Amino acid sequence: MKLNTLRDFVAVAERNGVRAAARHLGLPQPAVSRSIHELEKELGVTLFERHAKGVRLTPMGEVFLRRATAVGNELQRAKDEIEQLRGATHGRVTLSMSTAPHLGLLPEVLREFRRRYPEVRLEIIDAVYPLVEASLLDGTADVYVGPVPMDVPGELQVEKLFDNTRVILGRKGHPLAHATSLRDLVDAEWITTSITHKAEEELGPLFSKHGLPAPKLVMRAQSALTFLTALSSSDLLMMLPVQWLRAPLLKETFQEVKVKEPLPAPPVCIVQRTGFPLTPAADFFCLLLRRAAAHI
Repeated sequence: MKLNTLRDFVAVAERNGVRAAARHLGLPQPAVSRSIHELEKELGVTLFERHAKGVRLTPMGEVFLRRATAVGNELQRAKDEIEQLRGATHGRVTLSMSTAPHLGLLPEVLREFRRRYPEVRLEIIDAVYPLVEASLLDGTADVYVGPVPMDVPGELQVEKLFDNTRVILGRKGHPLAHATSLRDLVDAEWITTSITHKAEEELGPLFSKHGLPAPKLVMRAQSALTFLTALSSSDLLMMLPVQWLRAPLLKETFQEVKVKEPLPAPPVCIVQRTGFPLTPAADFFCLLLRRAAAHI
């Protein structure tokens, strides 16, 4: 199986057609069609279904795309690694971070990383684990940093950075700012987020544990910008990692509702593919994360 054949296959899959893929690759359309035909013959399966507006992947094609994408990403990563080991400071590091490491680790890490690798392009995705698992598995993303669920597949390895806790936040001057217990918040309205995408799993068990009725979950979001906008412009409350309270940019906007009950949070971890070494630049970024986490 030739690497050019994998390249052609990925291009056709990404652009939903042979003509668009050929134009993108700068190749004659018959050459790309022949490449796909040879690949299907070699694999013994049909990878694309043809239709009036182009092509779409078959179920077998969907499976093969993940592997082909991983091969392409790993080859680019190998090229970056060799060049960085030879002293080059360019390349790319793609990582995903939840809000806790964004606020608690990135400010301490970024400057030193840029000093060491000034020409490496950082691509940082603001997301929780379920949204980036596929990108980790196919090598599109180098690492994820944040809380993780219990059912991480064996192809990924998890390294704990630090244990975490949560606080309840509302806008400055919130009418419930002086509450001292979750019982005082049974009539509050909440924004929620969850690494499992099930809002009821985040606050519901906490209230139930203390014999309280289920909280009123009126909004669910995954974007930090949504959190910022909604909390600052309403009387909604949210349970968030403590890093939100400590971030200098947010101290003047939000205040903590200090309840007596413990508000546990899942630990913040680094997740990467098992058995695949990071490039020197990505590895250095993780080293800086570990150093910053040691101060928490």
